[in-house]
Amino acid sequence: MATTDNNASSAIILAAGLGTRMKSALPKALHAIAGRPMLRHLLDSAEQVFDRIAVVVGPDMEVLARLAAPHPTAIQHDRLGTAHAALAAEAFFADGEVAILFADNPLIQPETLRRLLAERQNSGAGLALMAMRPADPARYGRLVVEQTTDGPAVTRIVEWADASEAERAITLCNAGALCGPARLLLPWLRAIRPDNARGEYYLTDLVRLAVADGARVVAVEADEAELRGINSRAELAEAEAVVQHRLRQTAMAGGATLTAPDTVFLTHDTKLGPDTVVGPHVVFAAGVTVEGPAEIRAFSHLEGCHVGPGAIIGPYARLRPGTVIGPAAHVGNFVELKATRLGEGAKANHLSYLGDADIGAGTNIGAGTITCNYDGTHKHRTTIGKGVFVGSDSVLVAPIDLGDGAFVAAGSVITADVPADAMAFGRARQTEILGRAAAYRAARKGAKP
Repeated sequence: MATTDNNASSAIILAAGLGTRMKSALPKALHAIAGRPMLRHLLDSAEQVFDRIAVVVGPDMEVLARLAAPHPTAIQHDRLGTAHAALAAEAFFADGEVAILFADNPLIQPETLRRLLAERQNSGAGLALMAMRPADPARYGRLVVEQTTDGPAVTRIVEWADASEAERAITLCNAGALCGPARLLLPWLRAIRPDNARGEYYLTDLVRLAVADGARVVAVEADEAELRGINSRAELAEAEAVVQHRLRQTAMAGGATLTAPDTVFLTHDTKLGPDTVVGPHVVFAAGVTVEGPAEIRAFSHLEGCHVGPGAIIGPYARLRPGTVIGPAAHVGNFVELKATRLGEGAKANHLSYLGDADIGAGTNIGAGTITCNYDGTHKHRTTIGKGVFVGSDSVLVAPIDLGDGAFVAAGSVITADVPADAMAFGRARQTEILGRAAAYRAARKGAKP
């Protein structure tokens, strides 16, 4: 956290909203964008700007309070409007600058928050509002701006339903976030009355009270993509698209190649090293690090894993949490790894499931190999040494240990440890009955369907 000037700065984040319009039992601020809750997106930006942060939550929102930690929370016991929510955090207003932010405006960037504070302070205004010019402004309140001797000033906010035709033509819209000195904000907040059809205390009334006190109100513009509000599943999807675009641009600026960027989905914590090449339709869930150079081929899904340099993953591979892929290792099509370490130069190229396994360097896992890691009650590990060859369609029943250089014949079911450099056969002996196939076919031809 950083101080913007000699005065301390505080942020009050309003996060008590329910997921009503999202048709959800989750609090609105818990809905995720790029694998991270909306509240956490906004907190990460605010932590880079403000000295103190407090979050307003509703009753029975302990999960939000835990998410906000270590920042304190205040509870808005009755949902009586945005100004009422801000006053629920009155104990956390400190001398200096106070910004009021909304958890459902999660994409606002630290640079924009700094501009908001700086414009309020440099202009000498009593209040600074975030503003935008959305492509579809219909549902937003319009900012009526007039020229004064000190420059442009906001004189009032007009909601769409109450606006005249001329006011509806205004393109500058209120984005919600605002800031001002605590010594002014608190008296104005306390003076707000629920004089409206819904009987709620509206934060937008601050503009009227500030103007009535002779204070100047200024607008600070930013892009709609950054200031958009999220109140529905459709708007959540739009916000996801904005964040995905940012993440892809950051990944490519860092030296990764995305051959079809719009088809690649990243998470907020995805790390792609320089010279990583990502093919089309790859999904990175939370907790993935790829050291470049490496190649992630099309239609692969990675989560909670680490991929070493020179590795090749996919196409159609799935890496699940706890998986570590060593340098120059290969994971091929329709191979799934879970909590598995694949050593340097090891290969599992076709149609295999490897769970709870440690696989040594240079080992080759044949097509269709399965580690049976679960006995119905507990998970068990499979340990495979260096330079091991596991033939196709083998079943390794854990717990089991295959020593360095061991060889497992194709089609084997291995239930006991295999010593180093030993060859293991775990299949029934083959038997041939001469002429039996022809007799069988003849019998089948004469059988009734």
